[in-house]
Amino acid sequence: MKPALLLAALGAVLPARSVPAQATPPDPRSWVGERLEYDAKFGFVSLGGAELRVVGIDTVRGDSVLHIRFVIQGGNLLYRLHDEWDSWVGLADLTSRRFIQNQEEGNRRYRNAYEIYPDSGYYRREGVDSLFPTSPQPLDDAAFFYFVRTVDLTPGRHEFDRYFKPDRNPVVLEVVGRDTVDVPAGRFDCVVVRPVIKGGGIFKEGAEGRLWISNDEHHRVVQIKSKFFFGALTFRLTRITRDGSAEATR
Repeated sequence: MKPALLLAALGAVLPARSVPAQATPPDPRSWVGERLEYDAKFGFVSLGGAELRVVGIDTVRGDSVLHIRFVIQGGNLLYRLHDEWDSWVGLADLTSRRFIQNQEEGNRRYRNAYEIYPDSGYYRREGVDSLFPTSPQPLDDAAFFYFVRTVDLTPGRHEFDRYFKPDRNPVVLEVVGRDTVDVPAGRFDCVVVRPVIKGGGIFKEGAEGRLWISNDEHHRVVQIKSKFFFGALTFRLTRITRDGSAEATR
């Protein structure tokens, strides 16, 4: 699962394509300590789980940043999957400063680490002695999960030139409808989004990815679906905690 999308980070001013009007972005500090836990289902078979959380406020090159983490782990006797994405996103401008992937998929293990410089317009990749151009207001895979939470998801197709690797743009968020879903964490009225980003990743073309975003003041990711080489996985929200304490579910 190479980087490519997923969804999400946090934009105030968005480059214009077919961009929807944005709702007033929430204060990113309100996400600190929030932890969303998911189970992973292959049909009726449990294959592990996932976790999406804001670890805390950190500092990168003197800037205050949110530290975001997304973890997937699971598999069976024939295949093991363990991916960790860590993202550091500026509090002042809500753009990516650092992105690290540690991934174990089957017999393969690899690490990708990036230092991203929005003001200078380039990024560095660990182990490569070169500079690469980046996008204005760049975002990485993990950050896009929170970007989805700040966008006014009106029906239709919306495009954003914000992925930190410009050749992967535009990131597409297609709002395909509304749905009420029952997951272990409760019942949620949701907006259903089909995210697509060029290249690899859980929302690549052909993965038929879907996100269910709660249609409330939180705009949390309630459910995720994506196709892997062995079949489609569904990640369902099982638990919401903040600073270790469980929130009431519906």
